[in-house]
Amino acid sequence: MASSRLRRSSPLLVAASFLVAFAAVSSAGKVAVYWGQGSGDGTLAETCASGLYDFVNIAFVSAFGNGQPPVLNLGGHCDPGAGTCAVYSDDIKSCQASGVKVLISLGGATATYSLTSADEAQGLADYLWDNFLGGTSPSRPLGDAVLDGVDFDIEQGGADHYDDLARAISSRCGGACLLTAAPQCPFPDESLAAALGTGLFDHVWVQFYNNPLAQCQYAPGDASSLENAWAQWTTGVPSPGTKVFLGLPAAESAANGGYIDADTLKSQVLPAVQGAANYGGIMLWDRARDAASGYGSSVRGNV
Repeated sequence: MASSRLRRSSPLLVAASFLVAFAAVSSAGKVAVYWGQGSGDGTLAETCASGLYDFVNIAFVSAFGNGQPPVLNLGGHCDPGAGTCAVYSDDIKSCQASGVKVLISLGGATATYSLTSADEAQGLADYLWDNFLGGTSPSRPLGDAVLDGVDFDIEQGGADHYDDLARAISSRCGGACLLTAAPQCPFPDESLAAALGTGLFDHVWVQFYNNPLAQCQYAPGDASSLENAWAQWTTGVPSPGTKVFLGLPAAESAANGGYIDADTLKSQVLPAVQGAANYGGIMLWDRARDAASGYGSSVRGNV
């Protein structure tokens, strides 16, 4: 029988408990990645089996709105029109079985899309529900796998009605789908400010790259602009439950500026951003560059 006398914790046990707690906090960040536009992506199943990512954004539904039907474009991976993208249904299920969330991403930088009315936003929400989420449709491009949510990577076409789209998706899903967004680092983002203002987004992975003139991304040897922009984003998102991620290029060739070498990221930048209460982790563009560079595997333990 155990003694009823209170025992004092030994200094070694206290120190060990502290280290365990510190490790849990310091590794609390997660990693998101975009998949679908690079020839070096590998399969979805391989991407998730790497153990590097918590979220995979399938990129992109690159055309929608202004009267045009939504179009899925996965580069050279498959042909949605011929039905060959349905092969990824099993991969998606494999990812989800391993704990990785898989989302369909809207937009991109080199695409044609816009929303001209609230009705058009509702129509796109219905399409996404029926073709990628919990609804039913004979034309589901990725087969019968049910994705975990929708990512807004809106980089052109103005800001109109993306707030309507967020509300419509959330309503269609009954609040059960993840909503994420990838705004540019200038705050507020001109395309997504109204959508983010709905407070419906779970994760926001801000693109701290491709904005060399905006003074919001890392410059060689100078993280001050990034840190100032990070402070704006982490204090400016309207919902306290929204996690903010540091969006990064996974290789210097992946973006027009903003690349941070792995050593600098681990020693200088991550310690500066992880103190935010709503810090979520990092986002990488994209899987093909990350697979080639090994960037994600180098920094994962520090995220």
